[in-house]
Amino acid sequence: MSSHGDPIVMIARKSAGLKGEAHVPGDKSISHRSLILGAMAVGETKVTGLLEGQDVLDTAKAMQAFGAEVEKRGDTWHVHGVGVGGFAEPGNVIDCGNSGTGVRLIMGAMATTPITATFTGDASLNKRPMARVTDPLALFGARAYGRSGGRLPMTIVGAADAIPVRYATPVPSAQVKSAVLLAGLNAPGETVVIEREATRDHSERMLTGFGAQVTTEETDEGRVITLVGQPELKPQTIIVPRDPSSAAFPVCAALITEGSDVLVPNIGLNPTRAGLFFTLQEMGADLTFENMREEGGEPVADLRAKFSPDLKGIEVPAERAASMIDEYPVLSVVAAFAQGKTHMPGVKELRVKESDRIDAMATGLRLNGVEVDEGEDWWTVHGRGFGDVKGGATTQSHLDHRIAMSFLVMGLATEEPVRVDDGGPIATSFPIFESLMTSLGADLGREA
Repeated sequence: MSSHGDPIVMIARKSAGLKGEAHVPGDKSISHRSLILGAMAVGETKVTGLLEGQDVLDTAKAMQAFGAEVEKRGDTWHVHGVGVGGFAEPGNVIDCGNSGTGVRLIMGAMATTPITATFTGDASLNKRPMARVTDPLALFGARAYGRSGGRLPMTIVGAADAIPVRYATPVPSAQVKSAVLLAGLNAPGETVVIEREATRDHSERMLTGFGAQVTTEETDEGRVITLVGQPELKPQTIIVPRDPSSAAFPVCAALITEGSDVLVPNIGLNPTRAGLFFTLQEMGADLTFENMREEGGEPVADLRAKFSPDLKGIEVPAERAASMIDEYPVLSVVAAFAQGKTHMPGVKELRVKESDRIDAMATGLRLNGVEVDEGEDWWTVHGRGFGDVKGGATTQSHLDHRIAMSFLVMGLATEEPVRVDDGGPIATSFPIFESLMTSLGADLGREA
């Protein structure tokens, strides 16, 4: 069941010649952060290109609940912030829907202000572990009361006298790092986060843009990020680059669909996010970066993807996992159409996403005639080459938007159609997925 009622069964059939421009939505990570930091600045922040998926809209509502004014006029979102430490106590429970990023960042942002807030989400989010964020927030003096296993619904009591923290993240997670840095904004002195493996750095880039003092240093213990607390954040005008995780779907569809040539403009190529595109190039994909430039402190380019019938399986470096963690499901689909094995190690984080993504993809690929091996933190797809992937199965999305979209992309190139039991969750991150893909010539849609 989708969170909005009856399941939406979707089907994708063999297609040819995807053509045109794919204007994918704004970057989800940057959209969340622009609303939260806008709410913590003093004055009016203007945001264009905001991803208007349900996850981000839930974060906008949450910022209103904490006292910021958030409204959309024309194509621009206007956020009147309340300043660092200026959050008011919400009158009601904060519902973050499906968004792990939203809830974890907001918990961090409010944890060092002496207010109390209760968070909940949909069935999927309420299963996800929050201790990885609430443990470091406790070091600042915040307290968390949730269900067993550190799960939502959960009440956070913000620290009355926050102290700065030095914290080494036990797992590579941009959400945990960002929550700690956001909490550090309202703590005196320096808050330090140490990452053994670098994760996406949108928070550091954007905090700097808003006027916080953030330094990053590579040391023997890893990447050391230091934030000076209690800055006055200055409002910004933000152009949100388009989301590389969303771009992955039309790009991968073009690579495996005969006769395709698709341009995906204005894609954020932050090195902590762009691992998929370099991996595809290593597999022999006809994928080029055009018009390289910088916008809002983030590198941006137009991606051109063309049908690539001679893809080869590769060993994906484990250290690249953090830069493409959300893209492994659709990469595994491309790997099915490559020659030889694609081995993907260092991906245990996929076990605790919206679903267990390794299990969900492995099960669905096998149903569609592709051999997959898996372990706790790795999996291997045995590619069958172009034109030899059977398809024909109904796969389960497990209420996970990326699983649903990955199997719909797969169905565009399999011999028989591929169905997804519920495409409803796609709206959380990519509400225009269906219309965008059909505009390029993809034969996919809803089944009556």
